[in-house]
Amino acid sequence: MKTFDYSIEEIHSTLVSSLRNFFAKCGQKKAVLGLSGGIDSAVVAALAAEALGKENVCGILMPSPFSTMHSLTDAMDLANNLDIEHMVIPIEKMYMRAIRDLEPIFKGDDSWDNTQENIQARIRGMIIMAYSNRHGALALNTSNKSELAMGYGTLYGDLSGAVMVIADIYKIQVYDLARYINREKTIIPISTITKAPSAELRHDQKDSDTLPDYALLDPVLHALIEEGRTKEELIKEGVEEALIDRILTLKARSAFKVHQMPPVIKISEKPIHDPSKWV
Repeated sequence: MKTFDYSIEEIHSTLVSSLRNFFAKCGQKKAVLGLSGGIDSAVVAALAAEALGKENVCGILMPSPFSTMHSLTDAMDLANNLDIEHMVIPIEKMYMRAIRDLEPIFKGDDSWDNTQENIQARIRGMIIMAYSNRHGALALNTSNKSELAMGYGTLYGDLSGAVMVIADIYKIQVYDLARYINREKTIIPISTITKAPSAELRHDQKDSDTLPDYALLDPVLHALIEEGRTKEELIKEGVEEALIDRILTLKARSAFKVHQMPPVIKISEKPIHDPSKWV
């Protein structure tokens, strides 16, 4: 299978120039985003600082009861390295209040599922939008193409924003982009690049709990989306049928989310989005 179509230098240049042009067309200067300590938000923050100027970017750290200390430290180190405005707004009290107030829905059933996880994501979205409204800043979405294709995101939570900056590049490319951003000096903390990706919406959560490993997932997604390959063709090339079926099932189940997403900065010829919303 072919891997990817564009060099990391081309991707970096396109993302920076397109983000700058998007803000110019909107007549806006300031951006806000959530900083989780993860690779996606780190890359988007660095791109925004380059495209808009560090004085026009604000990062909000929103730790929950499930956030790790190293993630908070990584997010703070990133903000300091970029020299951008940043603030910490813990969401634990808001989350616990929401759980109490939603008791008529839970009806005494405290078993864990994505309901509790999505509540956290939507609280964070509310905070980002509060800053956006109060300070006239556009919210930057930090979801990548791998996650979006698999439906790994929360509607009205982390899928919100004025523009999706890295929604047309795969997770593997996000890591390559982080290393490219660090080519002259460390901007994105090394631990952000090396640690296992996690949404940190429950204890000890890893992306791999829900998704295939990105090293396996991304080439198959590229073959299905960009190359238009079939399941049968991929099986002939040695890809496990169970892996393909899992990917196709997750992709089909999440298709409804794609229609509700913000505009996407276009990199490939096949974004998983409505073409009318390409930037």
